[in-house]
Amino acid sequence: MTVPLSRALAAELIGTFALIFFGPGAAVVQAQTGALGHLGVAAVFGLTVTAVIAALAPLSGAHINPAATFALTLAGKFPRERVLPYVAAQLVGATLAAFVLLALFGRKGNLGATVPAGSVLQAFTLETFLTFFLLLVALRSGRPWVVGGTVALEAAMGGPITGASMNPARSFGPALASGIWTAHWVYWLAPLLGAALAVAANHFLSPREVIETQPQRAQEFVPEGEPV
Repeated sequence: MTVPLSRALAAELIGTFALIFFGPGAAVVQAQTGALGHLGVAAVFGLTVTAVIAALAPLSGAHINPAATFALTLAGKFPRERVLPYVAAQLVGATLAAFVLLALFGRKGNLGATVPAGSVLQAFTLETFLTFFLLLVALRSGRPWVVGGTVALEAAMGGPITGASMNPARSFGPALASGIWTAHWVYWLAPLLGAALAVAANHFLSPREVIETQPQRAQEFVPEGEPV
């Protein structure tokens, strides 16, 4: 049964709100208290994604990421007419969460805004690869704990360099609330490029023919006239 668009959009808004409230929210708490540590922040991101997928995937697919919506559309697994409404819901959810964080904490920790710590080229390349691997995993598995674990892994590795966004909505909300737009284009273009590469890789890795799963009987390989 197809879920009504209104319910799917509500799920995307709520899911993306949760991602920004808990993910960048953890970065803000870390900046204020130092209690979580870098790995703690990465774990919060991963656990949030796991919970959101488990709870909301039956309603909307739990994309909570314009790059994920783009990838699924390219792969032919998502209707094109729902792309813009989904992305709009994701951006609204991210923005609302970021402004809630602003009301709670002020501009502490720049509200988790994603800014390159090195060169723009380094950030662009890293965000492309991070998104590529995340969405390749999502396309080939989709299990909540697998996708959430991948997010935590990549946040642990890439967070200090780029913020490990992999998600234009995740970067957009905190940027709008904090007013920090440094190299913001990187956090749109690189994830979309990574998404396209993930779709291409998944297509290449997927079998074109039915793979034989049962071994043929031994006698089928015995030359005619020889005993089995």
